[in-house]
Amino acid sequence: MKILVCITHVPDTTSKVSFTDNNTKFDPTSVQYIIGPYDDYSLARAIELKEQHGGSVTVINVGEAETEPTIRKALAIGADDAIRINANPTDSFFVAQQIASVVKDGAYDLILMGRESIDYNGGQVHGMVGELVGMPSISPVMQLDIEGDTAKLAREIEGGKEQLEVKLPFIAGCQEPIAEWKIPNMRGIMMARKKPLDVREPTSDEQMTDTVRYELPPPKGEVKMFSADELDGLVQALKNEANVL
Repeated sequence: MKILVCITHVPDTTSKVSFTDNNTKFDPTSVQYIIGPYDDYSLARAIELKEQHGGSVTVINVGEAETEPTIRKALAIGADDAIRINANPTDSFFVAQQIASVVKDGAYDLILMGRESIDYNGGQVHGMVGELVGMPSISPVMQLDIEGDTAKLAREIEGGKEQLEVKLPFIAGCQEPIAEWKIPNMRGIMMARKKPLDVREPTSDEQMTDTVRYELPPPKGEVKMFSADELDGLVQALKNEANVL
């Protein structure tokens, strides 16, 4: 089985985010980067499927040279090789185009990615790739098992789960609890240094969107405390100040 896993290079959720140039550019200073958490789930499941069925796992990232430590971590976790598209991933359609070009040429049986990245939270790329390459795209996938040329899936829907079957190849946007995150061991880290990383130039520069400016959420307000005998005051505060009633 030949599996392609798409990974993002995103700020750690504990990083303090700030912007420059009148809030038009993201400031990467002192920001720690990680594999996108949803991508971590898809990578972990890909490694498990490789162990069960044989084959190979390739990771792909659309990003510039600073993303390579993140790619090497994915290789240390167990991916066999990696592809980096040498471009700044500022637009979902642009990213989807780059992934689609690799999918078309790679004859992959399965393409996995996170349900969304945690920087832009668009949740669009898997659907776009599916449309560009003519494959089914299913998200968010919580369970994935392969039997022959058929995949059995559980997908989260409002109020429950949906059980699906689909023929390979297809694209899945993954989330927990599809697998448990894997932590690279020392042997994996050493082996990752020797695994191939193929750097390619983008196939196009077409983008559908442009970032005008960024805005931070408003700061949290002061906490108001109400005693047990002040329920009327609590209700009025929720209604008139918090606007939740």
